[in-house]
Amino acid sequence: MASRGRRGRAPAREDELRREERAEQQAPAPQGPVLPPPPPVDYGVFMQGLVQAMQTQAHTQAAL
Repeated sequence: MASRGRRGRAPAREDELRREERAEQQAPAPQGPVLPPPPPVDYGVFMQGLVQAMQTQAHTQAAL
């Protein structure tokens, strides 16, 4: 019984590797036009808005 378990484990690993290889081969090619990269983000403006939103939320909760 134990010897069967050992033999059963190795093929299972091989099957997993085969499944991964098949998944990579079957990945569909992207369709449609290739989009340009997104514009750079101004993190300074983003952080200012985030801080303002957090302060507004803190004031709202304090008022309650």
